[in-house]
Amino acid sequence: MKNIKQLLTVLFVGLALNSSAQQEAHFTQYFDNTLFVNPAYAGSRGMLNATAIHREQWVGIDGRPRSTTFSLHSPLSYESIGVGITAVNDVIGPINQTMIYGDFSYTLKFKNSNGKLAFGVKGGINIINSRTSELTTTQSDDPSLLSAARNQILPNFGAGIYYHTPKWFVGVSTPKILQGSYDKTNSAREQRHYFLIGGGVFDIAEKWKIRPTTQLKVTEGAPMSIDLSAAFIYREKLWLGIMNRWGDSFGAFIQYQVTPQFKAGFAYDQTITKLAGYNNGSYEAMLSYDFVFKKKGLRSPRYF
Repeated sequence: MKNIKQLLTVLFVGLALNSSAQQEAHFTQYFDNTLFVNPAYAGSRGMLNATAIHREQWVGIDGRPRSTTFSLHSPLSYESIGVGITAVNDVIGPINQTMIYGDFSYTLKFKNSNGKLAFGVKGGINIINSRTSELTTTQSDDPSLLSAARNQILPNFGAGIYYHTPKWFVGVSTPKILQGSYDKTNSAREQRHYFLIGGGVFDIAEKWKIRPTTQLKVTEGAPMSIDLSAAFIYREKLWLGIMNRWGDSFGAFIQYQVTPQFKAGFAYDQTITKLAGYNNGSYEAMLSYDFVFKKKGLRSPRYF
């Protein structure tokens, strides 16, 4: 078992550094983490919102991925402009990445429609730390593993478009446009990812609604990642959901609207790949809070 864990740790390093692999973290509750991938989402909730998600992936395997995200965003007094900040810490084996980005959006409103079209940009830095030189490898002179990074800073920027109505939404984005190199050999670099996310909410009974969502992630040299989920909402309070990451995993989540402003959630998913026999699944915890400063209070319940 120890040898298997060491092998998987090296595999994680390869996934984190290889230019042909997906590098952006997966989240089961991706629908509550939209600002992470699309800056046009900034300010779309109509109030100051703070959301945090922590994910423990493939529990039971040494060097497993661990990801923590925090986002804070709000419209300005001139409500067509939204601003925000996203911070992400992503650990895979000996690789530790900390990303800090500022987000800006501008929203167009239409006279004969309740839909809004937002354009967004984000910019920030990715701080890389690695201990790859401490790994035991079969190839002692592998340059990708011997060149450890110490507080290496890679600047980057991204862009996105987000259209939403009270009943449905769709957005496209690429959060990292530059493909900076992690090392001097240029054998490892940030990979550009493209995201498409969409969904809606529908009444299915007097006290029940359903909110289906999907997220597509595309990057060069790796299979397309497709996430599908459906949340059943009871009396605007209890959210019971199922999800499937096509060809990779399936899971479930539960969220509860503790107050009109505060929502908490928990998710579990299990891979269906060959790694299934070596881990106890992946877990996520989510907290989200809307700050209300205006006397008019909260708007209608928010589904995305």
